[in-house]
Amino acid sequence: MKSRGKTGAGIITGWSSMGLPAVFLLCIFFFFLGFFGSSLFSQQVENESASLHITRPRPRMLNQNEYDPMPQGDSGDDYFTTIPFQILSWKPRALYFPGFATEQQCNGIIKMAKVKLAPSTLALRKGETAENTKDIRTSSGMFVSSYEDKTGILDQIEKKIERATMIPRRHGEAFNVLRYDLGQKYNSHYDAFNPTEYGPQKSQRIASFLLYLSDVEEGGETMFPFENGENADSNYDFRKCIGLKIKPRKGDGLLFYSLYPNGTIDPTSLHGSCPVIKGQKWVATKWLRNEEDFD
Repeated sequence: MKSRGKTGAGIITGWSSMGLPAVFLLCIFFFFLGFFGSSLFSQQVENESASLHITRPRPRMLNQNEYDPMPQGDSGDDYFTTIPFQILSWKPRALYFPGFATEQQCNGIIKMAKVKLAPSTLALRKGETAENTKDIRTSSGMFVSSYEDKTGILDQIEKKIERATMIPRRHGEAFNVLRYDLGQKYNSHYDAFNPTEYGPQKSQRIASFLLYLSDVEEGGETMFPFENGENADSNYDFRKCIGLKIKPRKGDGLLFYSLYPNGTIDPTSLHGSCPVIKGQKWVATKWLRNEEDFD
């Protein structure tokens, strides 16, 4: 017991003999040692996280069990559904849907389209002919309705588009499946038809939904040159590939609106398909109308 007492007294005596200035300096030394040590450790953790490609947390998906559904109407559903999307632009209103279709669905659509492909055509303005517009759209394509597809793939996709857009599927045209080979493109154009250029319209295209069926190694982007009013005041060259660009990724979807809520054409909805530089581009387009009977 005595030896323990002497040891304790020796420590106290040693600190006392150093004096207050020395004790103060030691305290400062240990403070900065701890501060810089923690900073270095924090930096090391950040570097290790970066090397492991740790990114910001992904948005939490909706859990069916978290909410009690409201009483639905006769035409509604009693379950929650989540179709993730990103707002790409407000001018035009353009939404991106990652992973909208599966790889198997995309491959199935390509398989059914390959046997019926033909050079793509255009709706002609007054005075235009197929000959003087042949360089505007150089892809190959075909039209197919969901009721023609015995596999049921297009029916599944059409139902999902209906949920994503809240536009009844009976307002949709047949799917236009397109293939763009090397160098092929579609110059900037509108999906809606201006009556002053195309004559009176029985119905109008409200929106377009593009389902990318393949990746493209380089080029092939969907572009909006007038996004947010850019390039609209200049003498725009419709062959240019500028503005907001969306790279095709297999299974992803793109929705954009051609009309304002008042029914007039949104000038910023001008869009096109950039030339394919490397690879091949497959896409299925669904045009949505403001009327059911549009034939």
